Amino acid sequence: MQFTHDLGNQAIQDVLKTYPQIGEMLARYDIGCVTCKVGICLLKDVVSIHGLSKEDETKIEQKINTYLATKGE
Repeated sequence: MQFTHDLGNQAIQDVLKTYPQIGEMLARYDIGCVTCKVGICLLKDVVSIHGLSKEDETKIEQKINTYLATKGE
């Protein structure tokens, strides 16, 4: 999984602080990490450990990268 600016290797809590909209994207796929109090899992792991299909993982990756591109990231 390749996220813009190596975002996949950042802790989910840090990703959500900077980009709260990514939490909304993940929630659409029943990934509830937005409410996790620990938040140290990496974004790429958060997506991969939830048993989604490869197609859904690819959709999430594309949506996040498109979102970042529209923000000029």
